Amino acid sequence: MKKKNKITRRTRKKKGGSAGFLRRWILRSVLLVVYGLFLYQLWLLSHVLYWKHNNPSSSAFMQSQLKSLSINDPTVTLRHTWIPYQKISYEMKRAIIVAEDSKFVQHNGFDYESIQNAFKKNLSQGKMTVGGSTISQQLAKNLFLSEKKSLWRKFQEALIAVMLETIMSKQRILEIYLNIIEWGNGVFGVEAAAQHYYGRSAASLTKHQATYLAAMVNNPRYYDDNRNSPHLLKKRDILLNRLHSAKIP
Repeated sequence: MKKKNKITRRTRKKKGGSAGFLRRWILRSVLLVVYGLFLYQLWLLSHVLYWKHNNPSSSAFMQSQLKSLSINDPTVTLRHTWIPYQKISYEMKRAIIVAEDSKFVQHNGFDYESIQNAFKKNLSQGKMTVGGSTISQQLAKNLFLSEKKSLWRKFQEALIAVMLETIMSKQRILEIYLNIIEWGNGVFGVEAAAQHYYGRSAASLTKHQATYLAAMVNNPRYYDDNRNSPHLLKKRDILLNRLHSAKIP
């Protein structure tokens, strides 16, 4: 009888020990994940701090596009030339704000009305078709994240947008945005776009040219191959009519 009790106690200890080991393993794993995420946020923050005064030479979207283009041509290079904020056409600044984020100078990184409208539209259509993202959120996505849509990406995009809005001025955010967003097949930044489509500098873009380029940014590769798309021309005309309402930093 005593032997049976000893065996039972040993079995319980083994079970208790196994359960305790499993709990400790889960706890350590969770802590490691949290620690890893914290270090990742610090890595992101360090880049944002650095880019407050230094120009990014590349972005996540640039690297992704270069990798894709390299499959067919290993020697391919991206068209990208940085241009200071002061040398970007006033019309281009107005056009991109009207097209992408009309409340850019007013919000703190998030346009809650646009987010609400986007949520309602996506809910009615049963899929994600619009995002309601501001220029700050789009910059966060372009600099660091992928094109794949997910809840995690939207969450991370929001955190980076807060970093950008806290550390950088509106003018700096807009300057980086105009210099790194995609504008065609292998074309990045407003200077490369102005040269690619009009053979001129971004400093000399007219309001018709600026609104045309601004109308392209939601689907630049398609419009690069379909430059006379009726939808593109219609959107350009709409932007032209709204241009007067733009407020730039």
